[in-house]
Amino acid sequence: MIVAIDAGNSRIKWGVHDGASWLANGVLATRDVARLHEVADAWPADARIVACNVAGAAVGESIAAQLAVPQRRLAFLQASEEACGVRSRYERPAQLGADRWAALIGARARHSGPCLVVSAGTATTVDLLDAHGVFRGGLILPGFELMRATLAEKTAQLPLAEGVFRDEPRNTMDAIVSGCRQAQLGAIERTFAALAGEPQALCLLTGGGSAALAAHLKIPFELADNLVLGGLLRFAATL
Repeated sequence: MIVAIDAGNSRIKWGVHDGASWLANGVLATRDVARLHEVADAWPADARIVACNVAGAAVGESIAAQLAVPQRRLAFLQASEEACGVRSRYERPAQLGADRWAALIGARARHSGPCLVVSAGTATTVDLLDAHGVFRGGLILPGFELMRATLAEKTAQLPLAEGVFRDEPRNTMDAIVSGCRQAQLGAIERTFAALAGEPQALCLLTGGGSAALAAHLKIPFELADNLVLGGLLRFAATL
């Protein structure tokens, strides 16, 4: 039995896998990390636990301390030059976020062709993975909600917009929502152009904002829930 944990800046996502399917999953606010042991009480006592953490050292230490029981094995995934069939061309591979690395590993396990791995959350990451499993680089940009909130916070005349997406917005609310959404879509579609024409080229979308992006994308895509957890699951098989 394997438990995968994805600790992000705002939430900790977890899943229990029996080797064939996900048996249980859940989400805990990162600020409530001290309660993780309560959640873990329901996990199999001898489960192997694999985690990635981008929420800072204190969160990682709290996770390790709460799950440090003799019968459980805990390992943290760190970005590296190569793992699980993925090779990194990042200038300093260890600086890549562990969640991005896990998503790339999960993408390689899911799709053998070239793909664009997009994670839409507080930040949006857009990463190129070629048909040989080489991570060629990627983008980090503010997520849709962060863009929208920043416009309201940093400008005197613009509200926190509750408009709708339109190709030709004709009011301020719609203009803000559509501009933020188009910025996300443009970054994804422009980056995907590097794969255009390659056989089986695909965009894999994960994260809380993925469904909203999927409604407007004009490239081949699939929604890929639990992509990070899937990468952690594949990593666990190598331990």
